[in-house]
Amino acid sequence: MPKVKVPRKSTSVDMTAMTDVAFLLLTFFMLATKFKPDEPVIVDTPSSISETKLPDVDMMMISIDKENRVFFGIDGQQKRDSLLDMISAKYKVAFTESEKKEFSLISAFGVPVAQLKQFLSLPSAERSKIKQPGIPSDSLNNELGDWIWFSRLVNKNIRVAVKGDQSTSFPVVKQVMNTLQDKKMNKFNFITTLERGAE
Repeated sequence: MPKVKVPRKSTSVDMTAMTDVAFLLLTFFMLATKFKPDEPVIVDTPSSISETKLPDVDMMMISIDKENRVFFGIDGQQKRDSLLDMISAKYKVAFTESEKKEFSLISAFGVPVAQLKQFLSLPSAERSKIKQPGIPSDSLNNELGDWIWFSRLVNKNIRVAVKGDQSTSFPVVKQVMNTLQDKKMNKFNFITTLERGAE
């Protein structure tokens, strides 16, 4: 009996539609991605097993580096503008429009109010190179408390996250926590790194 020949069909597939979808997805993710803002200092956070994610909006970030310097930042350019106006009125420091614009663009900083004008007058490339002394947060001069209080006035829904280096001394962290409690901010998150065993 003769063998039956099965007709062979072409295996080529039209990839035009697939390519269109791939480029549409690529374009969407490029336009919708929010870049992580530059941080003024690197903080090596301790590890934990908590998997709670922080929200993307209405956040106040207080960072403490290994040299016990305190840095402060909130999200939203308009909120930063209003915050700087309140600080300007309290400390009687007048900021120019260009300094206000620069302040609205920085994600976090660590300088006392007296040095803020000088800090904002620097080009952004130089600003990232200088060593910031940190925001005063001790009991005698607690500027951090004013930044926290005015941030609450600017945004009623603000949530607080504290990001401390694992080698930060405990009294500095306790002082920051006391400042938050003095300003009636009794609920806040500590940012940690997820332990490998918990993944």
